[in-house]
Amino acid sequence: MLFFRKKDLIVRRKAHNYNDPFLQPLAVAIVSAIFVVLILTTGFLEIRRSENNLIAFMQDQALSTIGVLQRLTEENLKSIIATPEKKSSKLKNISQDEASYSKKWVVEAITKLAFNLDEQWKKGKISNDYLHKFAVDNNFFYIGLLNAQGNAVHQSGALHTDLLSPGDLVKNGKKLTTLELLEKIREKHKIGFVGLRRKDNSGTVVINLDKAGLIYWSLKVAGEKGMNKIGEGHGIVYMQIINDQNKLLSSVGQLAPGLSSNDFKLEGILGGKVKIASRKINYADHKILDVVAPLFVDKKIVGIVRIGLDRSSMDKSIAENRQHIFVFMFFIVVIALLSMWLLYHDQNQHLAGIVEMERQLEKAERLSSLGQLAAGVAHEIRNPLNAISIAAQRLKRDFVPSEPQKEADFQNLSEVIKDEIKRLNSIIEEFLTFSKSRRLEFSNFSITEVLQKIVNLIREEASTRGITIETTWRENPALISMDVNKLQQAFLNLIKNAMESITEEEGKITITVDKHGKNYIVTRISDTGCGMTSEEIEQIFSPEYTTKEKGVGLGIPLAFEIIRGHGGDIQVTSRKGKGTIFEIILPRERFNEAPSKDKD
Repeated sequence: MLFFRKKDLIVRRKAHNYNDPFLQPLAVAIVSAIFVVLILTTGFLEIRRSENNLIAFMQDQALSTIGVLQRLTEENLKSIIATPEKKSSKLKNISQDEASYSKKWVVEAITKLAFNLDEQWKKGKISNDYLHKFAVDNNFFYIGLLNAQGNAVHQSGALHTDLLSPGDLVKNGKKLTTLELLEKIREKHKIGFVGLRRKDNSGTVVINLDKAGLIYWSLKVAGEKGMNKIGEGHGIVYMQIINDQNKLLSSVGQLAPGLSSNDFKLEGILGGKVKIASRKINYADHKILDVVAPLFVDKKIVGIVRIGLDRSSMDKSIAENRQHIFVFMFFIVVIALLSMWLLYHDQNQHLAGIVEMERQLEKAERLSSLGQLAAGVAHEIRNPLNAISIAAQRLKRDFVPSEPQKEADFQNLSEVIKDEIKRLNSIIEEFLTFSKSRRLEFSNFSITEVLQKIVNLIREEASTRGITIETTWRENPALISMDVNKLQQAFLNLIKNAMESITEEEGKITITVDKHGKNYIVTRISDTGCGMTSEEIEQIFSPEYTTKEKGVGLGIPLAFEIIRGHGGDIQVTSRKGKGTIFEIILPRERFNEAPSKDKD
């Protein structure tokens, strides 16, 4: 069989030179450049848009948190200010039934401080200077440590008796105690206090709160409770409440750096002109989005809420988007350059391709003519081969030399001539069969009957070679639409191939017919022969490939063509030295009901 190498064709193509005008690459270059610029611009705008969207999302998260703080703070203040105080000259314990949860939170927070002061008092570490600093740091109006009689032992400063009239300072000619004076101040000026009495009644810790102190502690407790309600793990690094004097009221999380008047334009935020502002900062090994928004109480701005949100995930998303844009741009540029090169290559080669195609067509026509001529010559060779065969038989029968030594040589030469004539005849037969038209004549017939006929035909030959043939008809009669003669030829070729693969003195061929799904029949022909490698399996259906020392190896390609003409398929499984299995899968009915099909 004649075929052309791809390398030869490439060499011939390169031999052609064309000098036609070539303007397409320039146009492609201009369009590609514009396209790249548009993609770059769109990419940077997309990165900017993504960043703004992520910042807006984080700002919404901060506003949601601030809203919780604001609601809790307002409820706290309203409940504290609106709850009527019980008039009493004696200090009473504050229970959960006497105030809402908001007030309870403030009282609990101050009570904890009172406990700490009491512990320090017991250890003898309390002084007036200590209480003064403690009161200033925590926005308390007055702190007093009273003895059992209700008089101050230590205090943060002088009690503001100037808030009372001279008549309020005495009762029945007796000077009032510190505790009684605190009660008078509470009644007249609504400056309440929280008292913690010792269990042994040996003293009392009293902490006064004016309205500014109430606001401070309400904001502080609201911030802490709001943070606890939100919980950890939401990307909040810190949260602060700062009043309009830039004084820190409450802080949760890591302590953030202080704000200056230039940061965020605080005047605009406190003035209500800016709803929310943010900036990127790096602080304490964190990449933070610092967000600031006004805090409203009774629709008035009393300060600002500052929240630090971990922006590492945002930066990661932005970096990934930027990387994707750049990768996308890289591929766009590569595709544009590749398109230019392909266009250039195609424009410079298409004429050579057309010429080469014409040459190939001419060669194909010549090859077709040579093939028909070769088929005719092969057919004509059979006649002289028959004559040579007859002459050789007569020579062997009638002209045997009388001398024993020459007779043996004569017999050997005669056998050689006979075998070679037989081999030539077999080669011609295979060639002619493969060259014939694959026109098939279909009719319904039984696969098992076709196979049984073949088995009966070759069983004797197989037996003489020590080969056992076993058959199993799991589907019988297994009727399909077939060309009986052609399909019998295909099965015969496959079974003969199985017999030839058995080179040992003994072997076995197993033929099985079974159903394959609903609409197919599968025939398995397995042998215990020499087997094949994966490389050999890939080539056995090619007419150019054969492992036979005699013949041209057209049996399996011919069988494959016939099976394919029936709408079927052949699957091969083999292991070197273990044997081979051919599975022939054929449809029960033809999917294309044309009466005949030329498979050339």
